[in-house]
Amino acid sequence: MAEQIECAVIGAGVVGLAVARRLALAGREVVILEAENAFGTHTSSRNSEVIHAGIYYATGSLKARLCVTGRRALYRYCAEHGVRHRRIGQLIVATGEAQIAGLKEYQAQAEVNGVTDLEWVAADRLRDLEPEVACVAGVLSPSTGILDSHGLMLAYLGDAEAQGAALALASPVIAGRAGNDGIVLEVGGAEAMTIRCRTVVNAAGLDAQAVAHSIEGIPAHAIPPTYYAIGHYYTLAGAAPFRRLIYPVARQDWLGVHVTIDLGGQVKFGPDFSWIERVDYRFDESREAAFYTAIRHYYPGLRDGALQPGYTGIRPRITGPGAPAQDFVIQSPREHGVAGLVNLYGIESPGLTASLAIADHVAELLKE
Repeated sequence: MAEQIECAVIGAGVVGLAVARRLALAGREVVILEAENAFGTHTSSRNSEVIHAGIYYATGSLKARLCVTGRRALYRYCAEHGVRHRRIGQLIVATGEAQIAGLKEYQAQAEVNGVTDLEWVAADRLRDLEPEVACVAGVLSPSTGILDSHGLMLAYLGDAEAQGAALALASPVIAGRAGNDGIVLEVGGAEAMTIRCRTVVNAAGLDAQAVAHSIEGIPAHAIPPTYYAIGHYYTLAGAAPFRRLIYPVARQDWLGVHVTIDLGGQVKFGPDFSWIERVDYRFDESREAAFYTAIRHYYPGLRDGALQPGYTGIRPRITGPGAPAQDFVIQSPREHGVAGLVNLYGIESPGLTASLAIADHVAELLKE
């Protein structure tokens, strides 16, 4: 016989935990179902740990709106809950005159998105700000920052559990059925169980589409295709030559790898971007030469042998090769017709920054 549960959140990444926290704070009974043996083992812990300002995203998109709102909420949350973070700032740089137009486009898009604190920086001042960076102009984003993503997830989970939420690890959803009497989930693992839920939030990240396909009653046409994009990160040996995050203006013939700095002062370059068929985190060291070439466009002082293999991360995508990246897809019953169900697809960057705002958005959809 199925155990009755008010709300199940599938996936204990940063977004799933933020959603569980939000629903638990609203007084709902919440169980978080996580397939792995720990929370946040995939996209949530394999990224740049950047608090994005909201500069690049398309006008009116969920990414733009939820990133800007989420960034403000995230800074407040980190300060109030003791989550380690720094408002380190970001420089977007043009390494040639032809890229200045791209910088101005970024600045204009940021203004439309509600990011009003960008500052144009001429080359002479850039040399004072970041002496090791070779560029002709830049845009400074003072509201970009970095944080401890694991600490953030611990805080979200702590808040949820304090309100009675429960985390079930090694508990994959293997099948389900949506009907008039709720959504029944078959949960595997060492303690397999059947639960009947009034509300289900599918925040399974890389597996969100697979979970949706496993639940009978979700129309197949409402489930987007699945693509995986892998990014490699290299770390820099020695002391950090930068004080801020450095992002080059995007160009098709570059990898576009950025400079990020973690809270321990470790400099990382990445991610690059390539398509893979399945989730596989193996590091392809043959990409090293391309990294050196790309980085030296804006950091000519990079020494041979200074790059060390770091880690990889995988983005959940709903568009594949040759197609532009799409917006977040957050489906309510209006889109798929299943009462009490919200599906989240393609939650890649800036998902971490937007996590609190995504949680609020999901909560509002469930009120409908």
